[in-house]
Amino acid sequence: MIAFNALLVRDMRLAIRVGGGALMGALFFLIVVTMMPFAIGPDLALLARIGPAILWLGALLASLLALDRLFATDHEDGSLDLLMMGALPLELSVATKAIAHWLTTGLPLVVIAPLLGLMLNVELHAMGWLALTLLVGTPALTFIGLVGAALAVALRRGGLLLAVLVLPLTVPVLIFGVAAANAALFGATPFGPPFTILCALTLASLVLGPIAAAAALRHGLE
Repeated sequence: MIAFNALLVRDMRLAIRVGGGALMGALFFLIVVTMMPFAIGPDLALLARIGPAILWLGALLASLLALDRLFATDHEDGSLDLLMMGALPLELSVATKAIAHWLTTGLPLVVIAPLLGLMLNVELHAMGWLALTLLVGTPALTFIGLVGAALAVALRRGGLLLAVLVLPLTVPVLIFGVAAANAALFGATPFGPPFTILCALTLASLVLGPIAAAAALRHGLE
């Protein structure tokens, strides 16, 4: 636990100090949500109808911003080799880095999402449910991106390939996240089934993501 806590605090400090962390993701999220009304027009009913999809898409893109540096910085300064040879299992090490990334990038998006939802005319009573879907679903985006970051770290210009590798894998999370948010907002369909599937996708990514990322690092850096 000492090594886990030390690595978690280290990565959170680096994410905030070097990569921009919460500020960069939140600003990008704000820009995406702000530009949408200009592109779509002043139709408040339309904005309310597609508001959850816009918020989810903005959260997805914002969570990918710093993924290309998740392992690249450690690979450049040799820290990644120490992690691979350390006493802490590599799967736990990469999971710790993913948790630090989500705490500094994903969690701030969840916090500001209700405020940005007001710009999209999302009903006030559904703000809490919308934030809940993001709270449950954004860790899945991070842990899926963890695999893409591990695959790209050993490749030249791997950051350019990261979005191509990760975005198709995040489609199920996006579909069920938006479905759960729409169910909470409009009540046309039950909230439980899509939200349960979203939880299952997150739990599966929490288990499989670190294992796949560790295997990709071992294979790519040998």
